[in-house]
Amino acid sequence: MPEVTITLDSHDEELAVFGSRDQFLRQVRDAFGVKVVARHGEVRVEGEPRRIELARQVLEELKVWHRKRRTASAGDVAELIDSRSRPESDERGNVEIREGNKVVRARTEGQGRYLAALRDFELVFCVGPAGTGKTYLAVAMAVAELRKGRIKKIVLVRPAVEAGEHLGFLPGDLEAKINPYLRPLLDALHDLMDYDQIRRYMGNDLIEIAPLAYMRGRTLNDAVIILDEGQNATVPQMKMFLTRMGQNARIVVTGDTSQVDLPPATVSGLADAVERLRDVPGIGITTLDRSDIVRHPLVQAIVDAYEDIEPARRAESEPTPAVGADPPTEAGPPASE
Repeated sequence: MPEVTITLDSHDEELAVFGSRDQFLRQVRDAFGVKVVARHGEVRVEGEPRRIELARQVLEELKVWHRKRRTASAGDVAELIDSRSRPESDERGNVEIREGNKVVRARTEGQGRYLAALRDFELVFCVGPAGTGKTYLAVAMAVAELRKGRIKKIVLVRPAVEAGEHLGFLPGDLEAKINPYLRPLLDALHDLMDYDQIRRYMGNDLIEIAPLAYMRGRTLNDAVIILDEGQNATVPQMKMFLTRMGQNARIVVTGDTSQVDLPPATVSGLADAVERLRDVPGIGITTLDRSDIVRHPLVQAIVDAYEDIEPARRAESEPTPAVGADPPTEAGPPASE
């Protein structure tokens, strides 16, 4: 396996590079997916060549800091890692996102296409069933872009459409009422950042979470804007949202067109947009399916069961001819006499 060895000149330099109880080495190991072996006077890094090089750069920078009498913290090491991390392809061509101590990689072929679209396009649609990572991967990309200074703001948006319940029955003010609809976005953030970071970013308006109705009239520059549950946006709402795109902005729309909570006669804005914009250059459209589900194995079984039963229910709802009745015939010109 490829490896590189970094030599350290003194015990103090070891402490500066290793961190307290080898904390810095663990951060580097987890962030780049490499094996790190610390021995007296040296650090050996093993793994894939590109990842070894990124880890080496961080450890060498810590040596430079020590020689400049600069003391590093865990946060400093995270920033060093972030500065060298970006959505990229690994040696096998698989796209990955490095965020802090996490390396977010595609776990299915469909997710690989989705990550590539997030890397290559400024407007991305992702359609797929529950559990395929649509929201999580988009949020991971946005957080990584914010940390690296490529954007100034993340805007997370959701339509406030009820799935069998009504906002009016929930306690509290408007903010409390919309919180349940935004919870999946917050869950993705909490998996990537600690609570204090999220509160600080939200307090400084670096991360904004809002219902879709609040987007009207805005132009968002230097931002990643994610619309989750896009299937519950109407066609006019989707047009309004997509036209919020400003300079140096990226938009991601995710949703599951099999779970539309709009009134029966209302067309889903997500399905409509995918059809309208399919052939527009510069727009990435990814469709995920049941094989891309990465939650608990039971989730895929549940999705399979519900998708298999729907055609049977539709067939049962269709009228059947009475016993003894003539079978239906297709309409056509009258028979000649």
